[in-house]
Formats: sequence, structure tokens, C-alpha cells
Amino acid sequence: MSIVLIDTHTHFDVEVFDLDRMVLAEQALQHGVQSLVLIGYLAQHFERLERVQRQLNQQLHSPVTLLAPGLHPFYIQQHHDNDLIQLDGFLKVNTCVAVGEIGLDTFTAEMKQPEVYQRQKDFFSQQLEIAKNHELPVMLHIRRAHGDSLAILKQHHFKNGGIAHAFGGGIEEAKAFIKLGFKLGINGLVTDPNAKRLRTVVQAVGAEHLVLETDCPDMTPLCCRVAGEAHTRNTPVNLPAVLDELSVLLNLDKQVLAEKLWQNTRQCLGLDWEYGNARVS
Repeated sequence: MSIVLIDTHTHFDVEVFDLDRMVLAEQALQHGVQSLVLIGYLAQHFERLERVQRQLNQQLHSPVTLLAPGLHPFYIQQHHDNDLIQLDGFLKVNTCVAVGEIGLDTFTAEMKQPEVYQRQKDFFSQQLEIAKNHELPVMLHIRRAHGDSLAILKQHHFKNGGIAHAFGGGIEEAKAFIKLGFKLGINGLVTDPNAKRLRTVVQAVGAEHLVLETDCPDMTPLCCRVAGEAHTRNTPVNLPAVLDELSVLLNLDKQVLAEKLWQNTRQCLGLDWEYGNARVS
């Protein structure tokens, strides 16, 4: 049996893919990427998400493309209250597998400002309620705010789970999210030997709690970066490099690992696909 994968977190709709998106999609399928999720971050781009999904799903040789719209915490200053209404409306008329990416981010000094951080918390809370109303899981974006994120999830009695995207916490934080029903999204960062914390978490929790993602066009695996380039564009084609590294870290056969990761994704996103049978619903 061939190895097939699901890329649970992409920004494959952004402009840097406009010239060769269809070619890259075909290449990704050839590399075993049977499905990918388009993640939302700004309401003004929700229409683009749907348009790119439609184009990819109409292409004969392309991964099955799924939608997860949301309002990203890092762009909190660009969000308006009406965007929450727009998100709810989008979910009513489009088939989506999750709400995301949503969460909290204190990566910069500006994001830590009390009023900015409170607005992040408000938008996070309201999007959790929207997800609950639509009976959907969520894609979490969390940077340096794991404790507060966990507290808000518990406060809202959020039971739908989802994926803690690009997980950057420690072992105890990982276990706390897993206990709430989340899988950990692992991307190309894990291929960097210097990412010791992440690699330790991966080994501590094991394959049962992981899913794959590229987070393209960012988080390019080490082996896929071009020498001399400040930033090599990541694409879904590179997803197998993440599987390769996880296989080594966990000392698991790649086929066995791929099948487990597929089942994990199927479970947390509510997909009814058997291994290797991604299909447009």
C-alpha cells in the first residue's frame, strides 16, 4: 500500500501560489498528499478561500481541498465585530471541517498590550461559541499564551476538540490540550535538530496524538530549504519530509505512521474517509 497523507494546515490560497498553484497541487498529489485544508485568517479573504477550494476540487489531479475559516489573533487589529457575523454566515453556506485559525498570540510587545490582548480573548471566546453552534472543531493558533488558551477552552466547556496548530508548548501543556480532545499539529519545524523542545514533546506524547501540517508558505522543512534564500516558500509537496522526520523520531515504520496520522486527522476533523480514500463530499 502506498503512503498517503493529509495536510491539516495550509495557506495555499495566498497570492504567492497564484502563478503555480495548480501545478503544485498536482505534484502534491503525486507525492501522496491526498487532501489539504485551507485555513482562514481574515474575513476579507473568506471568499478567496472558497474560490480556491472550488478551483482545486474541480481539477482532475489535485488533493481534496477542505475549508476552515477563522479570525487569526495576530491580525486582531484588522478584525471588526461584523467579521464574526460574516464568519457565522460563511459557515452556514459552506461545508467546513473546522473554525480556524483562532486563539491567542503574545509574540510581540504590541500583542501583549492589555487592551489588544483582551480583544484577542474576546474574539477567541466568540469564535469558540460559533464553533459550538455549528458543532465544529477548531484550529488553534497559540504563541506564548498556552495557559490562558486552556483556561478559555475550559471556561467555554469546549468539547469539540480540533488541532493545536504548530504546537509550541512543553510536555505538560501538550498533555493538557490532549486531555481536552486536541491533536498536535506538527510541521517542518520538527526537522530542525535545534527544535529540541518540540522534538521532545513529539517523543513524549507519541504518534497517537499527532497530525501533519505544512503551514505553507511558511515552516519549510530543513531539507527543502534553498541555500542562500532568506525564506524558501513551503508547499504541500514538502509534507512527506515531516512524515520522514517523525518516523525517525518515533522509531516507527513510515507506512504504519502514515495510517495512524490519517486516522487521527479523520477523528479530529470528523471525516468518514478510509485510509487512502479522500473524496469530495
